[in-house]
Amino acid sequence: MAGNGEGEGARGAGEDEGVGTVVLTGATGFIGSHALRALLDPDTAGGGRPAVRVRALVRNVPDGERPDRVEWVRGDLTDPASLRGLCEGARAVVHLASYIGGDERRCEAVNVDGTRTLMAEAARAGAGRVVQLSTAAVYGAGPHRGVAVDEIAAEPVSAVSRTRLAGEAYAHRAGAVVLRPGMVLGAGDRWVVPGLRELVERVPAAWDGGRALQTVVAAGDLGRLIAAVAVGPSAVPPGTYHAGHPEPVRVGDLLAALAAVGVLPPRPDADWPLAVCRERLRATPGRVSERQFALAAEDHWYLADELWKRAGVDPGPGPLSRLPGMAEWYRERLGRAGDG
Repeated sequence: MAGNGEGEGARGAGEDEGVGTVVLTGATGFIGSHALRALLDPDTAGGGRPAVRVRALVRNVPDGERPDRVEWVRGDLTDPASLRGLCEGARAVVHLASYIGGDERRCEAVNVDGTRTLMAEAARAGAGRVVQLSTAAVYGAGPHRGVAVDEIAAEPVSAVSRTRLAGEAYAHRAGAVVLRPGMVLGAGDRWVVPGLRELVERVPAAWDGGRALQTVVAAGDLGRLIAAVAVGPSAVPPGTYHAGHPEPVRVGDLLAALAAVGVLPPRPDADWPLAVCRERLRATPGRVSERQFALAAEDHWYLADELWKRAGVDPGPGPLSRLPGMAEWYRERLGRAGDG
């Protein structure tokens, strides 16, 4: 993998006076791309923010039009040499990159070892603020209803969530604000809505009445929140925070809203208890596991208002209100529900 550490210009060179630098990993990924836009647009995270330049760590510099005030630095979290000097002169380090595939060795190399190296660089460089993206999946199997941070012990059940939890420890040592979102919706989502669509097709019923409460956030709103934590006027104390919209979403309402914009098929009339849903799921093999079904069909609601308040950010109207703006992207990727 590429790891020469060479950017489009010398690190820290050519910065405008009074313009701070934010180091960003994962800038070309799902959540990172939304955070990048928010960092470059002060209006998205509230007033009082200075202009920033972004130093984005990428394995491959993206083709096409490149935003102003972005310095692309070639490197790899698994190559410590490529991270040397990355955080020099940075006012903030925002670590959003992770590996979420099935290769356990790569999970360890990226999510643990890569995070440890990056956080050591951030601490050595004296970065003013550090933000680390984790996941509410570190809590393991639910149901969880109205849970505050540290009210339950983390019990990760996969290599991905186990290694992301391990990465949190290095972030905390660097004085980071660690974010644990639940479901994240928006352009770039390769997991949540595609998984829900498969589940609806395999289990064509209301799952236990669709009453499960979920912590959900639109990727654009999460990007605004990340930008505010990184460079906003209100300094958020280091620690772990849930990063969903403060109002939980009933899974039945989420599926109905996705159906209304043509992303999922209409909600069926049948209402099956979870035991029947699981039997049907086992009888129709697919990519989404029974454990992943439980994440959607049972309560996974985490109290998430504290971070928005501390960051001084309006969370907005909620993810269901954002769905019409996401629908075209989902339809282009998944096809309109019901098309044969």
